[in-house]
Amino acid sequence: MRVLLVDDSRLARAELRRLLEAFPDVVVAGEARDANDARAQLAAQRPDLLLLDIHMPGETGFELLASLEAAPPVVFTTAYDAHALRAFEVNALDYLLKPVQEARLAAALDKVRAQRQGDGRGPAPAPTAAPAAPLSEQDQVFVKDGERCWFVRLAEVRLFEINGSYTRISFDQHRPLIPRTLAQLEARLDPKVFFRANRQQIINLNFVVGVEPWFSNSLRLTLRGGAEVVEVSRQQSVRFRELLSL
Repeated sequence: MRVLLVDDSRLARAELRRLLEAFPDVVVAGEARDANDARAQLAAQRPDLLLLDIHMPGETGFELLASLEAAPPVVFTTAYDAHALRAFEVNALDYLLKPVQEARLAAALDKVRAQRQGDGRGPAPAPTAAPAAPLSEQDQVFVKDGERCWFVRLAEVRLFEINGSYTRISFDQHRPLIPRTLAQLEARLDPKVFFRANRQQIINLNFVVGVEPWFSNSLRLTLRGGAEVVEVSRQQSVRFRELLSL
């Protein structure tokens, strides 16, 4: 497991390095002292875990996450307990108070291992400066809508839908708006999982639970987990049949 340490305190980073030496499957991939440095390290190292401080000069840890299109799992490390609720609202795996205790760090690492095992991921990829394209359905993305924010795996997103100049993203019972076009999203998403049903919508094929014939050889799909019924255009209905046929 490759870990990136993000903290403006050199002593705090050194202490985390010392604690992580107790875990033979963990390698420190790099260190960053602020958000700008962290963004560069994330692109270059592609770590499996982000150990992230909240209060840093310039941007906070939350602001760093809000600036990222995709990020590895996050465990916050901070001297303050006031931000715990917000940390879990963005789906952080854990929230460690400084000074970090080895037992609490071990528990946080166990959560990361459990998530990776559940995702079916193998060994971490070799470091590369180029971002992965397309995004895997197991990648996590940071979503911010007004004052609310989420850290969500793409596998949990059932629908992207145009809403004016924004796109509405549907997961669980949430439907926030993001400042992206469908074309931008389609270029990044895995076409084996995310299908452009029509000009207005992209669906996650894993959420399709019902298919019925519709007008002019088109199809109508029912999605699990929501009230959405999606009409597939005639041209895309041909592609849908070809994609899912033996």
